[in-house]
Amino acid sequence: MQQNETIRNYLSSKEAQEHLGLTKEEIKSSFLENLFYRIGRIPPLASNLDLYSALALAIRDRAFKQFVKSTTEIARKNAKSVAYFSAEYLPGPHLGMNLLNLGITTETRQALEELDIKLEDLLEEEVEPGLGNGGLGRLASCYLDAMATQGIPSVGYGIRYEYGIFKQEIKDGWQSEATDKWLHFGNPWEVVRPEIAYEVKFGGKTEHGQDFNKELHVEWIPDMKLKGTAYDTPVLGYKGNGIIMRLWRSEAIESFDFSAYNGGDYYRAVEKKIRSENLTKVLYPNDENLSGKELRLKQQYFFVSCSLQDILHLHMLQNRSLETLHEKFTIQLNDTHPSISVAELMRLLVDRHDMEWERAWDVTRKTFAYTNHTLLPEALETWPVSLLGHILPRHLEIIYEINSRFLHELRDSNFSGEQIASMSLIDERGEPSVRMAHLATVGSYKVNGVSALHSMLLKNQVLSDFASLWPEKFSNVTNGISYRRFLAVSNPGLSNLITEKIGDGWYTRLDDLKKLENFVEDEEFQQKWTEVKLENKKVLACYIQEQTGISVAPEMLFDVHVKRIHEYKRQHLKVLHILSLYLRIKSGNGNEIAPCAFIFGGKAAPGYFMAKRIIRLITAVGERVNNDPEVNSKIKVVFLPNFSVKQAQKVYPAADLSEQVSLAGKEASGTGNMKFALNGALTVGTLDGANVEICEEVGEENFFLFGLTTAEVEAVKAEGYRPYKLYEENARLREVLDFLVSEELSGGDTELFRPIYENLLQQDPYLLLKDYESYINCQDHIHEVWRNKKEWTKKSILNVANMGKFSADRSIRDYCEEIWKVEPVRVS
Repeated sequence: MQQNETIRNYLSSKEAQEHLGLTKEEIKSSFLENLFYRIGRIPPLASNLDLYSALALAIRDRAFKQFVKSTTEIARKNAKSVAYFSAEYLPGPHLGMNLLNLGITTETRQALEELDIKLEDLLEEEVEPGLGNGGLGRLASCYLDAMATQGIPSVGYGIRYEYGIFKQEIKDGWQSEATDKWLHFGNPWEVVRPEIAYEVKFGGKTEHGQDFNKELHVEWIPDMKLKGTAYDTPVLGYKGNGIIMRLWRSEAIESFDFSAYNGGDYYRAVEKKIRSENLTKVLYPNDENLSGKELRLKQQYFFVSCSLQDILHLHMLQNRSLETLHEKFTIQLNDTHPSISVAELMRLLVDRHDMEWERAWDVTRKTFAYTNHTLLPEALETWPVSLLGHILPRHLEIIYEINSRFLHELRDSNFSGEQIASMSLIDERGEPSVRMAHLATVGSYKVNGVSALHSMLLKNQVLSDFASLWPEKFSNVTNGISYRRFLAVSNPGLSNLITEKIGDGWYTRLDDLKKLENFVEDEEFQQKWTEVKLENKKVLACYIQEQTGISVAPEMLFDVHVKRIHEYKRQHLKVLHILSLYLRIKSGNGNEIAPCAFIFGGKAAPGYFMAKRIIRLITAVGERVNNDPEVNSKIKVVFLPNFSVKQAQKVYPAADLSEQVSLAGKEASGTGNMKFALNGALTVGTLDGANVEICEEVGEENFFLFGLTTAEVEAVKAEGYRPYKLYEENARLREVLDFLVSEELSGGDTELFRPIYENLLQQDPYLLLKDYESYINCQDHIHEVWRNKKEWTKKSILNVANMGKFSADRSIRDYCEEIWKVEPVRVS
């Protein structure tokens, strides 16, 4: 306690305040100090990278100051903490957010201007961390921002991927994957902690003592060991607390074999280092082959083992008993990837810390909470028993023991044999495999979905038997977004206009946006609103020209579809609509079509054949449309390569129409839908995921709704869906589909898009053809509304005004109240 008091006194001292002050002169002084003494440059000889790095270091120090203040107060209050386990994070650029959260954007801009440096140039210099793939990682980062802002004692745990997922390039219309070297010039925001490192084991065998009934006598003898080293990045809350994102990098325990080197075997001298470091090289290795599956499982186990060892170390450092772990830590599993945590915590408690099984299981089940993010069966991870046993033999034993006791509980509860087989942690159909979602469900005290619809389907379909056994375990927390990033930082023009009208309270209370409804009929406000949108569209149009060479007029309707490329997200439904417009214009019937730019972005998994073919279809349609003078004054098609958070900060503010067209019942939530609407884009969408709640909040009259409902989807499939019948009956649809396999679209290769064509006519697993007519009619209505600029602007204002529910701050408050039972600890 005396130590904590000493730290608090220092942080409030004049010396500390001046060293890391927030005035223009103090920022300038820190910037120059870092440039001179940590970068080793003077301004005339410094590159923009040097200048950016010096500024980042100056701001990072201030962020860590808030983290130290927060941590000191948490320790003083002996507060309960949240450990957030996520295989992905997509933080986006740090500099702009940290300036906003410290409240020093203006001061920093002025300090740099006095040195003839533009802040905007340095913001553009930042390379964002390549630590995630899409929505899951972005949500995790939104939640860290919200936890810091709300003052929630917390740490975000994950993996420090050296190369991220991949850099997407478009070559001859096809997606090409290149290495994402996001760490090429280092990362000024992180601090390596070589003293915080933990041993992680793989493979080998287990040896049991004489008493086979006591797991205390089990010893795991691995055939490989490595260590995970911590890298900490501060995460600032808005004008307040700081937390950290702690990522693990794999390293060899002994990185250099000197005896092998002396013997002339130079490769063997560094072999362990290379093998160990490969583990955290790349996010999501292609797991179509066995080696890819092994690496992915090893990645998941590596990060949860390091994280759990760290949590136990922190807990015992406070002289706490491990039997009280759940009283001081809640561990949130962000989707199924960290599910092996359940078995690993049991191993650590039972094997390493000699805790009796029943007590360890009680602690484990009271410590973990599990968020499910998907309804797709293929995304509910399973691991072959043979593979898991080969890599983690002790964990397989533990999982079988957990399962044995769980199945005994089910039999005592009179569950049927069919139910027991479907709930078992081991799927015995075909090659035996471990159902990781079941392990997470059994080993957690709470399971939540991420939208009202998703949570209902989770309880009624995906995990229905578990919900009947433990109804109190299931809950919903609708996703939310970091609106300070995706409005305040990304869209300063709109942010300033909003603040001018309703004040700046919305920076911490997004519900304040409701006050904008008072100005929806104000013609002067409407005019300013449209001017802001037009300026944002001009910025995006320039960016599109730079990136793709395609010229789009800012006055066009910007119709945007950016997200991961996947069949269920139905990017190809949008393409069929574009082709229908193209054919209408070519036939002389396109007078009612408003000039429109269709903007796509998103990555396809490297091994996903159909998704990559959809990208090729988009680019082929773009080539056809953009080069046809009869058409290209009416419509343009753009595919923006390598979609990222940094790119998204240009796209969301400029969008007029947000495409959220997944098949009802397939998207768990979505958060892009929220970001678009927050920036004034109107949504065209199905009643899927969070679309349902967005539609409820903004009003159906301000939402372009189309397509089947979830119940109707189930009914269509139950009847026996025949997509070819729709093709036969609908002349418009038939014309568009036939054009897919025409020489005109494919440049003579009629087989190029035949896989898409045949998939739609023979299977159409996501009922694209069933929703086609509804979608086309809805789009015609959208073009009618777009022509009435006043009406469109009113709808845009009302969308923004009613986005208060979709704040990540609200989501985190829900987690704290419903699941974590954690109280905020705030500092000034």
